[in-house]
Amino acid sequence: MRPFALALLLFALVPLAHATPPQEQWFSVQLDGRKIGSFQTERIERDGQVRTTQTLQITLERAGIAIDLRSSESATETRDGKPLAFAARSLLSGVEQRVDGRVAAGRIEVTTRTGGASQTRSLAWPDGAVLAEGARLAGLRAGLEPGTRYEVLAFQPSSLDTARVITEVGAVTSVDLPGGRRPLSRIEQTMQLPFGTMRSQSWVDAQQTIHKLTMPLLGVQLVLLSCDRACATAPNQGSDIFARTLVSAPRALTPGELAGTLRYTFTLRGHTTQGPTTTDEQRSSGSGAQRVVIVRAQAQGATPGEQPTAADFAPNNYLQSDAPEVLALARRAVGEASAPAQQMHNIEQFVRGYIKDKSLGVGYASALEIVRKPEGDCTEHAVLVAALGRASGIATRVVTGLAYAPTFAGHDHVFVPHAWAQAFVDGRWRSYDAALGQFDAGHLALGVGDGDPWRFYAGVEQLGNLELRSIETVPATASTP
Repeated sequence: MRPFALALLLFALVPLAHATPPQEQWFSVQLDGRKIGSFQTERIERDGQVRTTQTLQITLERAGIAIDLRSSESATETRDGKPLAFAARSLLSGVEQRVDGRVAAGRIEVTTRTGGASQTRSLAWPDGAVLAEGARLAGLRAGLEPGTRYEVLAFQPSSLDTARVITEVGAVTSVDLPGGRRPLSRIEQTMQLPFGTMRSQSWVDAQQTIHKLTMPLLGVQLVLLSCDRACATAPNQGSDIFARTLVSAPRALTPGELAGTLRYTFTLRGHTTQGPTTTDEQRSSGSGAQRVVIVRAQAQGATPGEQPTAADFAPNNYLQSDAPEVLALARRAVGEASAPAQQMHNIEQFVRGYIKDKSLGVGYASALEIVRKPEGDCTEHAVLVAALGRASGIATRVVTGLAYAPTFAGHDHVFVPHAWAQAFVDGRWRSYDAALGQFDAGHLALGVGDGDPWRFYAGVEQLGNLELRSIETVPATASTP
């Protein structure tokens, strides 16, 4: 499964837009004390415009396989912070996505390119949203008086989403940096994102230039330290981020138990407040740090028929269900089946065989990329199943969560980050897992999305912060919530 953390890394860098020039600044990126990459910011004023560029390069490991990410965002604005244009580029293990947008008269003309396909559309510019220079100016206007609190609505070019960033200024403290100790103002930020809430701390000088930023990630600390280019681009140490997302099971689960209904009791750690979600196959309850989750191998929601929306049938940048190649593959996958449930079963089994190279080293590929080059892990399986379902006229979505594995990468009886698809058939949302062959009660849903990787990270705050206390078998005759 894709490292959930990548989206968080980009969103965590929202506060860096507050930094007053220098024209260029470098940061060393560290995870749990190990250097994993570099971050660079550039700001250029020319002809009455300001162009800000942020570039992130990191290397992570997943079950011993190195995964390289390069991502950049740029924003062009007037000197008073009016948005004019933006762009985003990401390259993950050879898979590239691009976004280019122009802002005028309250509208965005945006072109996205994924998997060799491009789409141009017009969107409304979010009222009050700002890009990098607008965020920087808001910070300068607010100042650094302890107790100061202000908000900005930060637009994110990579996801075409906004994040409401709430900033609170703290006291001046002495901070250890690569060049020695410095007195810096502490800044607390809460980012309200489409997939949850993130919190970060940063330390800035009197000119509001950031020298250090930290945020909790997968139960450890992500740290950015300002330093020179040589320090920032020094060799990485590597970090197996995937291992941090595994959840130990208190006991082994039998095939019979997985085919039935299971009750899980969790404790949430750290700042995590959101527990596993509720679907037609899963019920989540509890409050505070305690959660109880009941999962059925067969969809039997207490309130069946959460109706799909028009978007659940429609193509998008990652589920290109209207592309001729995807439509042709859907016809092959469905065969002679006419009932939606049988069509989805056929698609699930077809995709399992179609993606022959079960590679952990693929970036987050779109459906069209997978059709042309059938390789990848669970995310590629889930994305292709969802796209073929939509190409067949069935509402689908992509689920991210955890799945039980008797053994994985040297670990016994663990829940591994996983992705699968859901389709709306027979009045309910039902799960289809092409990567593992079938859905069972060993699947725990953390979030639901539309195949776009920025929606894919709905449950990321929970990873590394879930402790599974007990698993109980629920008898078939028992009443469950």
